[in-house]
Formats: sequence, C-alpha cells, structure tokens
Amino acid sequence: METTALALANLTSPMVLAFALGLLAALAGTDLRLPDPVHSAISTYLLLAIGMKGGVAISVAGIGAVLVPAVAALALGAAIPIWSFAILAGPLKIARVDAAALAAHYGSVSAVTFVAATAWLDAAGRAYEGFMPALVALMEVPAIVIALLLARERQGRLGDALHEILLGKSVLLLAGGVAIGWLTGPRGYRAVEPLFGALFQGFLVLFLLDMGAIAARRLRDLRRAGPAIGAFAVAAPLLHGALGAAAGALIGLSAGGAMVLATLAASASYIAAPAAVRVALPEANPTLYLTASLGITFPFNLLVGLPVYDWLARQFVGS
Repeated sequence: METTALALANLTSPMVLAFALGLLAALAGTDLRLPDPVHSAISTYLLLAIGMKGGVAISVAGIGAVLVPAVAALALGAAIPIWSFAILAGPLKIARVDAAALAAHYGSVSAVTFVAATAWLDAAGRAYEGFMPALVALMEVPAIVIALLLARERQGRLGDALHEILLGKSVLLLAGGVAIGWLTGPRGYRAVEPLFGALFQGFLVLFLLDMGAIAARRLRDLRRAGPAIGAFAVAAPLLHGALGAAAGALIGLSAGGAMVLATLAASASYIAAPAAVRVALPEANPTLYLTASLGITFPFNLLVGLPVYDWLARQFVGS
C-alpha cells in the first residue's frame, strides 16, 4: 500500500507532470523547448548543486563513511556494461559497435534520474545517506571506458574519449561541486543555500519540461530502433535496479540509500556517454543509443521505475 501511494504521488508530482507536459506538447507538434543557452545554464546549475550537496555531506560524515559505497558504485559501473554488451552482441545480435555504445550508456548514469529519486524520497519524508551525490560522479566514467575497450577501438581514439569524459561538463561539474562542498563544509554552504538549495526544485521542473520535449523527439525513432532495443531499454533498468538495491543492502545502506543506488544502477546516461561515444565510436548509430537511453529508459524510470526501485530496496533492506 505504501508503494502504491508513493507511486501515485510520484505521477502527480510537479516534476513528472512537467515532463509529461513537455512530452505531450512535442508529440502534438508544438515548438515547446527552452532555448539551448537556457537548457545549458539550468543543467550546469543542477550538476553543480548536486555535487556541492554531496561534498558537504562527505565533510560531515567523513571520507571513511564513503569508501565502501564508493567501491560498490565503481563495481556496479564496471560490471553492468560487460553483461549488457554480452546480451546485446549475443542473443540480441546487435552489431558490435552499437552494442558497445549501448553498454556505455547503460553502465553510466543519469544525474537527472538521480535527482528525481532523491526528490521522491524527500517528498515521502524518507532518509538517505547525504553523500550519495558523490557516487554519481564516480559511476559516470568506468562504464564508458570498459564499453569502449569492448569495442576494441584504437587506443588513440580511446584516449580522445577519456579526455572528453574527464573534462566533459557533467563529470567536471559534479566532481568540482563535490570538492567545493567538501572544502567549504556546512558553514560555507549556508551562504549559497538560498540559490543551490531553495530554488533547486523549481529549476528541476523547468529542466524536466524541456527533457519531456527532447524525449518525445526520440520516441519517434523507436520504430527504427527495433523491438529488441525497446525490450532491452525496459528490462535492463529493472535488472540493474534490483542489483543496485541488493548491493545497497549488502554494504549497509539505509532503505533510502539503497533505493538511490538502485536508481543510479538502473539509469542510463544521455550526457556524458553520448559525448564520449561520438568521439570514440563514430560508426555507432545514435538512433539506437539515444532512443534507448533518452526516449525509453529515462521516461520509464521517471514514471514507473522509481516506485519499483523503492519497493526493491525496502524488500532487501527492510522497512
């Protein structure tokens, strides 16, 4: 009953309704989109705010409290692309380069899906470990590197992709925000909390409105992507979410923390991974990896996945 009530509350939350509005508006043929500079500015704000909040939590909890969760997050980020690639290139018979591109996206993470998970828990009054934002930055990189190695690309191109990942906007802002929050601590954060804390939800609603319109455009490519990609884009997050919830319980996270880790494992990158794949795997078909990650998995997680991962976490950890 609790999961059902939370699921209904999620579907009527401002974030999900804004995403649905953008989705429906785009499908209806309107030109509802934020200007690109505004979209970029809001994404910069969100990523920096996430990182700073995680850094402040680390300064309070101490580095020792983060070590085991960090190792678990890295292990998930390294393992998910390996079996994703094996499934895609094996039973689903996806071309090797496209299988590697998809594996990179599903092993990496979506910061916006992470924010939706924490907002879900905040709305429900549920606690979770404050250092969880730091895990977002950790899980961005290893999956992309492993997937590119599975594609057996030349090392020069891999090096270019690593440069793109490590100096890319998402990793740089998340890691930089963590460093700022950790160095300044709660006292320093209080000075900027009115901007990075109080206004966060409002900016997130605007961002998800725009993401709805972007996702709708990717849904139109679903027929070209094929039923196998569509099935993988729904099944993969459920499997990875279950593994994330189990890992969270195993390392001693709270039910809320396990739900967040499950959501991270279930999410698919549509910022860092596409940038790296464009550099290292230019032959990969963007219709496949962008339609799967942004057109299917992102809406699925936002609308359906969150209550499922919450339920899984509570089953593994206990209410």
